[in-house]
Amino acid sequence: MITLLLIFALCWPLCIALASAWQAYRTSASQGRYLSWWWVSAAWPSLLLPYAGEAQWVIEAWMLGGQWSLDALSRPWLAFTTLLWSLAAVHARGYLAKEQVKAQVGDSSAERRLLRLTLLWPLTLLGNVLLIIAQDIASFYLGFALMTFAAYALVVHTGTDEAKLGAKAYLIMAVLGEGLILGGLLWAAGDAQSVLLEGVREGIASAEHGALMAALLWLGLGVKAGVIGLHVWLPLAHPAAPAPASAVLSGAMIKAGLLGWLYVLPLGETSLSPELTRLGDIMLIAGLAAAFGAALYGVWQRHPKAVLAYSSISQMGMLTAMVAMGLAAPEVWPLLLPGVVLFAAHHALAKGALFMGTSISEHLPRWPSALVWILLALPALSLTGAFGAGMISKWTVKSALYEMHHESLITLLTWAAIGTSGLVGVSLWRQWQQRHAGGSHSAQWGAWLAALTAALVTPLWLPLPEGSVAIPPLKEWVSLVWPLPAGVMAVWIGGWLTRHLRVGTPPAGDLWWFYAWFAQNVLVAIRGIGQWCSGIKAASVNVTLAIEKRIMGRLTQLTTMESWMRHHTSGLMMALAVILALLLMWEGA
Repeated sequence: MITLLLIFALCWPLCIALASAWQAYRTSASQGRYLSWWWVSAAWPSLLLPYAGEAQWVIEAWMLGGQWSLDALSRPWLAFTTLLWSLAAVHARGYLAKEQVKAQVGDSSAERRLLRLTLLWPLTLLGNVLLIIAQDIASFYLGFALMTFAAYALVVHTGTDEAKLGAKAYLIMAVLGEGLILGGLLWAAGDAQSVLLEGVREGIASAEHGALMAALLWLGLGVKAGVIGLHVWLPLAHPAAPAPASAVLSGAMIKAGLLGWLYVLPLGETSLSPELTRLGDIMLIAGLAAAFGAALYGVWQRHPKAVLAYSSISQMGMLTAMVAMGLAAPEVWPLLLPGVVLFAAHHALAKGALFMGTSISEHLPRWPSALVWILLALPALSLTGAFGAGMISKWTVKSALYEMHHESLITLLTWAAIGTSGLVGVSLWRQWQQRHAGGSHSAQWGAWLAALTAALVTPLWLPLPEGSVAIPPLKEWVSLVWPLPAGVMAVWIGGWLTRHLRVGTPPAGDLWWFYAWFAQNVLVAIRGIGQWCSGIKAASVNVTLAIEKRIMGRLTQLTTMESWMRHHTSGLMMALAVILALLLMWEGA
């Protein structure tokens, strides 16, 4: 039964995509139903799969041999991922309802955008599901690449200049990441002589150049996970993408990089090489730099979704620091892993609810204003760790670090939580400033309410192993809650200073603009070198032609002399004979 459910879960999104293509071919625009409930249901079979129990499939006929599994890690990951995809699809049905009406009355641009989205959304989902259950290299990379490139449609959907820029940044970074991932996987697989991710992990732990293999995979997967320096696509893509697309980009797809780390890095392995331990230290520093740097930069943004994008970078920085402990301090990893999974699941649903909430504030429902803004604030408060599942996930991580005496990291993560509080506070303030009345579609606010409810009670529905969740004691609540008012106060002071000092808003994308400037100057330098080489070539050709002309002139003179000699051959021969006779006579004398 579970095998049939797996086949159905993988085939259903593909069938939805094919049906979308068939509809585009056979149905007129006026009769098109681009976001039907059939389309919305693409993730529903996959949502049932993690609750069917653990299972493993070995597929000998799949490429070099495939292996898929549902285990203690992939089941909760698949559960929160597919739940978010399901809710985002419902939200999209309401969010894009007006655009669907435009397409049905003859707007060719809206029709083209909806056709592209309805075709590639299920394929992106399919790739995400496949990479979660995959335990072999071919399946994992196929799912990851399918998810990556199909998601281009989610970013570029509106077709504005901002959307094209965000999609361009996303695609450039995606290609870079895919190259690093492929290089790392093939190198590690060749060294380990295994096509399974488990073999890659074991091979990296024992290989002479395991640290370099791990670094390639960390950076390649880190493009999706928002590693500092590789994060630049996030604040450019999110403000331009539709709210439901931003929800799955930041909630589900960004976690694919994190899951890849858990699958391929030798986390928690004993007797790691000094190089791998050093890589763990580098990852820890990079994670904390992202956690603090994104918070300091993001609070100055004016677009709510840009602020939330920097919040995702900051939160993923915290998760990067936690994963780094699996290399830098392997003994803590068995205790820390359940907290990482719960933290990722809660962040996915809370961030999904926050991104959906940006569309709610743009089209406020006809409810009491206080109720709407309280509901909008709930996932933000939970994300800070002040209450609900956010507090539980935060304590689950902290208790593991306390037990292994890593108090310094706890202190740093607590200070980073102040940045999270500041970012979500700024996001809500920007939403308040840019709010609009007019009412929301029922599917729009219904999915949003479901997402924020799921975020608040994540441990109740997530299929975690027994004993994975740690409930904080009452005496620890103050230490968990205080970053919230501290972050709000810091933002208030920063806002006051901004108004009085008239500080401008830094551009979203931060390092992207430096990269673009650097690439532009490199291209200018390359063009200059090319022009210089062209000048050298032209000068060389001119010198060669001059030499050739001179040589040909000499050859012409020789040709003229040959003609003269041929004309006077008899006389020359007689003169030569006389000279030879005279020489002989002179020698005889």
